[in-house]
Amino acid sequence: MSNTLFNTELAIIQAPMAGVQNAQLAVAVCEAGGLGSLPCAMLSKEQLINELDYLTHHTNKPYNLNFFCHQVSPYSEAEQQQWHELLSPYFAEFEIDASQFSRKASRQPVDQQVIDTIATYKPPVVSFHFGLPNQEIIAQIKAWGGKVLSSATTLDEARWLKERGVDAIIAQGKEAGGHRGCFLSMDLSSQPSTEQLVHDCLCLDIPIIAAGGISTPEQVKMFKELNVAAVQVGSAYLLCEEATTSALHREALKTTAANNTELTTLFSGRPARGIRNRIMQELGAMPTQAPAFPYASIALTALRLKAEAQGSSGFSPLWCGERFKAREGINAKQITALLMQGWQS
Repeated sequence: MSNTLFNTELAIIQAPMAGVQNAQLAVAVCEAGGLGSLPCAMLSKEQLINELDYLTHHTNKPYNLNFFCHQVSPYSEAEQQQWHELLSPYFAEFEIDASQFSRKASRQPVDQQVIDTIATYKPPVVSFHFGLPNQEIIAQIKAWGGKVLSSATTLDEARWLKERGVDAIIAQGKEAGGHRGCFLSMDLSSQPSTEQLVHDCLCLDIPIIAAGGISTPEQVKMFKELNVAAVQVGSAYLLCEEATTSALHREALKTTAANNTELTTLFSGRPARGIRNRIMQELGAMPTQAPAFPYASIALTALRLKAEAQGSSGFSPLWCGERFKAREGINAKQITALLMQGWQS
C-alpha cells in the first residue's frame, strides 16, 4: 500500500461478503498483498473461532474482521402477518407452512462477548457496517493496536464516524453490491455515487477508502488520482476460485449481472444491491410490507431454499455491484494483481 495504514503491500481491501466467502478468500487476498476481510456478522462463536484459526494459521499478513452494528427492533405479530400475507402465494406455490416461523432476529450486532472472543487474536483491522459499537469497544480494539474502519454512505455519516475516532472511512457509493452501510438515514435519494462521495469526504482530513462499482484497473487509477488511501472491492471476487459463491449465483453473474442490479429490501429488510430476479420483479424491490432488518430474511430464506432445490435463483439474494465485469477461471491473486495495475500505473 502506498501508505502504512494497514501495513499491506497493496492499496486494495477485499470487501467482506457474507454468504459467498469464508477465510480461504481472505487468506488468498492477504497473501497477494492486499487486505483480506472475513465477514463475521453471521458466524456463531464456534464458527468465528474456526475461521479465525484457519485465517491466522494460513497467513501472517494483516487482515480485517467485519461486524454489523445494527439496532435490533421488535418484530410484532402484526408485522409478521402483513409480510406473510404478501408472500402467501409463494408459500402456497412451494408448499411452505409459515405458521411456525420465528420472530427472533438471527443476526445480532457486535457485542462485548464477540470482542472478548477475538481479543486473543488481536486482529490488525476491525471494520463495521451500519455505524459503530460503543466507545468502550472501540477503545479495546485500539488498545491491542487494531485499526478501526466503518462504512459511510453520506458525508454526514462520514463526519459522524470521524468524530467517534475511526482510523479510516469506507466511502460506500450507491453502486456498491450487497447491503448499504447507511445508519443515520434510510433515505436512499441522499446517497451519492462512489466518485461524488469520495469527493465529498476528502475534506475531512482522514484516510478515505473508495468502495462501490470498482471492477477495472482504470477505475482503480481514477480513485488513486483522487487521493484515496485505498480501494475496497467485493463483486470482482465473486467468480474467483476461492469464493463460495453458489452455482446459481455464479450463473446469474455470468449471464445477467451487467446493468441489471437494483437496490432491494426484500431479502433482509435493509436496502442492498443485487441482480434483479423473479421476486424483485413481481413484488417490486422495496415493498412497504417488508419488516425491519433482519426479519425479512426469515421467510425469504425458506423460499430461497425451496426454489434453489428446484434449480431457481428467483428468491435468492444475488448480491452484486454496478459495472460488474465477469472474469471466469481466475483466482483471487490474479484479480488483486489485475486491479492494482491501475494503482501502480
